[in-house]
Amino acid sequence: MRLTGLSAIALVTAAAWGSAHAATPTAADFASCNAAARDAVKGGSASPSAASPTPKDQGRAVSARQGKEPTDATGRISQSRDPQLEGMDAEGAKDPLYQAAYRTCMRKAGF
Repeated sequence: MRLTGLSAIALVTAAAWGSAHAATPTAADFASCNAAARDAVKGGSASPSAASPTPKDQGRAVSARQGKEPTDATGRISQSRDPQLEGMDAEGAKDPLYQAAYRTCMRKAGF
C-alpha cells in the first residue's frame, strides 16, 4: 500500500510539473500576439485589460531603436531576457506600447 501512495504522489508531481512547463508558443501564437499589439498601437492605447508600458518597455524600445535587440531571420525578437517577448516583431519592439500589448497577449495565452 505504501508503494501505491508513493506512486500516486509521483504521478501528481509529474503531472503538475509537466503542465507548468509544457506550454511553448508556436508561430501562430507569435502572429496572433503581434496582430493584437499592432491593433493596440493603431488604437493609440492598449485595451482596458492590457498592461501599460513599463519603464522596462521604455528601455527595451530604446535598445530596439538602436538595433541592440537580437532578432532571427524572420525579423522577430529572439533570446529576449523577457520570455513573454520572444517572437515579437522587431519593428514593433521599438514602441513601448507595442511591447506592453504583446507581453499581455502572451500572458493571456498562457506563456
